[in-house]
Amino acid sequence: MSAEDSPYSVRLAETAEDLLGAQRLRYAVFVAELGGDGPDVDHAAGLERDHFDAYCDHLILVDNRRDPTGLDHVVGAYRVMPGARRAEAGRFYSETEYDLDPLLRLGRNLLELGRSCVHADHRGGAAMFHLWNGLADYVLDRGIEVMFGVASFHGTDVAALAGPLSMLHHYHLAPPEMRVTARAPHCQTMNLIATEVLDRKAAMAATPALIKAYLRLGGFVGDGAWIDHDFNTTDVCLVMDTGQMSARHLAFYHRKAGAA
Repeated sequence: MSAEDSPYSVRLAETAEDLLGAQRLRYAVFVAELGGDGPDVDHAAGLERDHFDAYCDHLILVDNRRDPTGLDHVVGAYRVMPGARRAEAGRFYSETEYDLDPLLRLGRNLLELGRSCVHADHRGGAAMFHLWNGLADYVLDRGIEVMFGVASFHGTDVAALAGPLSMLHHYHLAPPEMRVTARAPHCQTMNLIATEVLDRKAAMAATPALIKAYLRLGGFVGDGAWIDHDFNTTDVCLVMDTGQMSARHLAFYHRKAGAA
């Protein structure tokens, strides 16, 4: 299917309906599907939203076959906060879970990523590639140098996640100058299984697709996981130096998006 034939388009949220559509999608994925909750979840309206939404850009995947004045036209979303807005927002969202001082000391152009989701009916096809392409355009247009944000494993049973967490710790830990650390009291060591007995293939298979995609692009993880009981997740903080992405990997994702 060519880009012209695709039912999807990617853009920043422009209207109140766009933002509400993204928040409604987030509720469907993070709350209704994955069992998340929290003080800012609006169950009555079916919206997942918080303080940071007002300071972020919302990259949305739109199904052009649906009415844009309704709230079900948004079938994919990414929430991004440029570093320049941190002061106005008070902090990055990730700072609840991780000490970001190493990144803040870099003095580079930062972008926080979060709330990435795709509607269940649109997974496994072209949708995520369109979102990736839209994010790549956003990053290139704004000269972003370092991207970061929390990504999640479903559930809070650390023993069940010992394999993939250990793999991330042993083979994908960020370099010291970019190594953020999980904050107490919900921090959890990821060094749970020694390398000599770790089944690396099984661990990678048990890692969520989004995390694997960042790793293939050259991403790293911070030190320690963070247990988010509200959202029923175990979080890791992904960090990516956009200047270190290999041209081969970037070309792969762009080719995939074009083919889709």
